Amino acid sequence: MFELHIKTRGWIALGISPAGGMTGADIGMGWIDQAGNVHFQDRYAFNFSKPILDTTTMDWHGLQGREQNGWTAIQFKRLLDTCDSMDVPIKSGTNILIFAYGLMDPNIGQLDDDISYHENRRGSRIIPLQSYSDPPPESKFAEFDSFDFLMNNYLVPPTDTTYYCKVFKLPSHFPMKRHAIAHKIIIDSTNRDLVHHMDTYECHPETTNFDDTNLPEGECDQIVKQIKTCVSNMMTMWSVGADHVSEYVPEAGYPIGGDLPVKYFMVQVHYDNARLLSNRRDSSGIKFYVDSKLRQYDLGYVVFGLSSSAYGIAIPPHVDRFIIDSYCPTNFSKNFPESGITVIGALPHTHLQGNKAPAECYLWSIILNI
Repeated sequence: MFELHIKTRGWIALGISPAGGMTGADIGMGWIDQAGNVHFQDRYAFNFSKPILDTTTMDWHGLQGREQNGWTAIQFKRLLDTCDSMDVPIKSGTNILIFAYGLMDPNIGQLDDDISYHENRRGSRIIPLQSYSDPPPESKFAEFDSFDFLMNNYLVPPTDTTYYCKVFKLPSHFPMKRHAIAHKIIIDSTNRDLVHHMDTYECHPETTNFDDTNLPEGECDQIVKQIKTCVSNMMTMWSVGADHVSEYVPEAGYPIGGDLPVKYFMVQVHYDNARLLSNRRDSSGIKFYVDSKLRQYDLGYVVFGLSSSAYGIAIPPHVDRFIIDSYCPTNFSKNFPESGITVIGALPHTHLQGNKAPAECYLWSIILNI
């Protein structure tokens, strides 16, 4: 079910796009007439031209709506997968939505009864519409201890892309080793359109020398020297489309506190401000839930692959898929137990350039598919 609110007295439209533009987009379009009746249509865009009425089946259904104080709001629904050649399936994770609106309603029954051109009254958003899994409710962790790593009312600059890094020290109230058993990504409700992804890193204990009264923070490329010990060991990863609450497997937890050497962590937030918005402040971050009982195994993290730069990953022209080979140093697996390791999760991430990134890890003549 969807609900679209736009400041106009004309028609409004929302579409599911396979690639971010109009071509191939499945669009629901509606308006409120002078009598207050809701009109809704199922349309399809073959190219960058006016979307035509769906000639197969009507799969977008208007439910209710109203026009008030210069705003039009319509509630409507559609099946996740209609098996219609003129529809786009709503997939798990991120979907690309497009929207547009006109200044006038169509004149039904007149020669010019079709929708008017939207001109620059359009846009797009990348939004998770369907979870990959069945995430647990936050109430499940109400009895556990917790701690947060949050941005502090950061003023997001009016630039297209900003990576902001902030170092945190683990709270001192964990004198004994404990296990974090889940985490929750916290996104400011006003900034869901800006926060694109968020990563948490361990700071290397042997080379970390921070002043606890003045921990580093700033745009990442401006404080490279201060955070150089905090950019290798990635602890958690989240991007738009992933579940906000992640519960770890019951056999294992992430070790914190006590005599463990890792005391500092860094949160990196990518702000995707394509509309160059100003005066937006953000306090997004991450919350960890901590159990009082230790689990059987400690969780750890393995990062492998190539640097995501023009020198590490270059996409060849005119190909649907390609292979990237990377080789680990000889000491990569020296501390692995003889019984091996158990992989419980992975996060491939390609921004808008790909839709699938499987990995094969060759270890001791064994192929591990991720």
